[in-house]
Amino acid sequence: MGKATHHRTAMDIRTAIAAERRELAAMLDGLPAESWDAPTLCAGWRVREVAAHMSLGFRYSLPKMAWELVKARGSLDRMTDRCARRDAALFPPDELAAALADNAHHPWKPPTLGIEAALGHDVVHGLDISVALGLGRRVPQDRLRILLEGIDYKTLAFFGADLDGVQLRADDLEWTFGTGRPLTGAAQDLLLLAYGRRLPPGQLRGEQCDRFVIA
Repeated sequence: MGKATHHRTAMDIRTAIAAERRELAAMLDGLPAESWDAPTLCAGWRVREVAAHMSLGFRYSLPKMAWELVKARGSLDRMTDRCARRDAALFPPDELAAALADNAHHPWKPPTLGIEAALGHDVVHGLDISVALGLGRRVPQDRLRILLEGIDYKTLAFFGADLDGVQLRADDLEWTFGTGRPLTGAAQDLLLLAYGRRLPPGQLRGEQCDRFVIA
């Protein structure tokens, strides 16, 4: 599986989260107005819905989150979609960008999951935007390594990623995952595959790459 063993403290990961949020806020701040309505790798969400979703954990208390889940009849997917669409319409782009910078050190993490999942949430949703828009942003390798080392078959199942018959091989750092025909690309693009995304054409190399391209 090619996992390296690195000792990282929770403080290291929180530092990475804070840096990622500040950088993503700056990226969003620099977007032209029309980009906020552009599609992302999150199916059905524009940039503004993804940005709204990224800051949901800062703006919703646990009781409010629980009530939204009740209204969504217990479906987390339905709840997050409804909240993202509502908040994207409610808040202007500059406030959505500022929410990330202003909450760089916010302790939120996905329910029942560890602090690494909070980093994954920020990194992957940031890539949902930057890759879809062709911005060329490169996530620092230390952050990618934290996330890549945590990928297992439970990760794939949770995000609905079908990687049967392929082995992911990063071409910019030492990491592989799975068994089968090689599928090669940048580590951050392979991370997106493990999180159930499809990519724009030309990001991957390998016999199976067409399976993972946006139709």
